[in-house]
Amino acid sequence: MTLTLLLVIMTAALSYQAFNNPSMRNRMLLHPVSVARGESYRLITHGFVHADWQHLLINMLVLYQFGQIAEQLFRVIFGTRLGAGMFVLFYFSAIIISAIPSYFKHRDNNYYSALGASGATSALVFTYIFLDPWRWFLFPPLPAILFGVAYLWYSSYMSKKAMDNIGHDAHFWGAMYGIVFIVVSAFAFRPALLSRFLDLLLSGPREF
Repeated sequence: MTLTLLLVIMTAALSYQAFNNPSMRNRMLLHPVSVARGESYRLITHGFVHADWQHLLINMLVLYQFGQIAEQLFRVIFGTRLGAGMFVLFYFSAIIISAIPSYFKHRDNNYYSALGASGATSALVFTYIFLDPWRWFLFPPLPAILFGVAYLWYSSYMSKKAMDNIGHDAHFWGAMYGIVFIVVSAFAFRPALLSRFLDLLLSGPREF
């Protein structure tokens, strides 16, 4: 069983329990005011509960698809044993890092809360972009690198507009953390992968 599948099972199980236990859900979600009062565990636990089945399904599909690719990439960069540990560290740290901007923005807003693995799954998608920047996404039908640019722009724009209840800050900073982490890791441990990324990027787009 892969680490990615274990994360999917753990997240789905906790989310399902939280669906049926509002008190548990409220204790786990990201509530910046409560974090400021010392409940720092919420910076991690919010990534393992979701608003509803649709929210959970989308995040778990992304986690399963891109997590397995990232898991293999981490083993290439760090070696088999260390790579497994670094993958888990990366996933958990992405949950935390992607939540920090929202924490600082809303730490005096008692009515703000957030939940879901979107910050971490955004980080995983951007490790995939590093691996194959011109690979086409099926939906939306864009090369990976163009999808990445559009995703960052859209997340930043929607965060400033604050027109919905989606955690666009987490999407943006999760994605940024993903690409920075993988580029720095490749530079430090497998420079050939960084050269490969640049070669692929400069080679230009491929046919769909």
